[in-house]
Amino acid sequence: MIPQGGMMIPDGETVEIMDQPSLTYRLDHEAGTISGHIDGLEAVKQAVSKILQTRRFAHLIYSSDYGHELHSVIGRDPLWAYAEIERHIKEALLQDDRIVAVENMNMTFTGDQGRVEFTVRCIFGAFDMTREVREDV
Repeated sequence: MIPQGGMMIPDGETVEIMDQPSLTYRLDHEAGTISGHIDGLEAVKQAVSKILQTRRFAHLIYSSDYGHELHSVIGRDPLWAYAEIERHIKEALLQDDRIVAVENMNMTFTGDQGRVEFTVRCIFGAFDMTREVREDV
C-alpha cells in the first residue's frame, strides 16, 4: 500500500511548528574569506547583500527566484526606472521568507547611475540598506 497524504498525527496530540534557524556562514567580502557563522538579523543583512549582488538567471546554481534584474533599467528614463527599480528590489528580496517588507524607498539619479536607499523589515527587526545601480554593479 502506498501512503496517501502528509504526516499522520494521532488523535489528541498536537504538533508544535518551530521556526527554522537562519544560521549561515559569515562572508568577509574585504578579505575574500568565509569565517565563522552568523544568525538572525546579521544573517538577513548578508542575504540581502548577496541577493543584490547576484543577477537573476545568470548562475545555474541559484533558482530562478534568486537575484535581481536591476541591470535591465540602466540607461532608461529615470521616471520609468524609479518604478522598475522599486519593483525589482522588492521582488528579489521578498523571495526570502524572513523578509516581511521593503519600505521607505528613496532614489537619486545622476546620468545613468542611481543610488537607492530603503528599509528592510524582517522577522528579526529592521535595517537600512543602500544600493548603487549602474552598469558594472
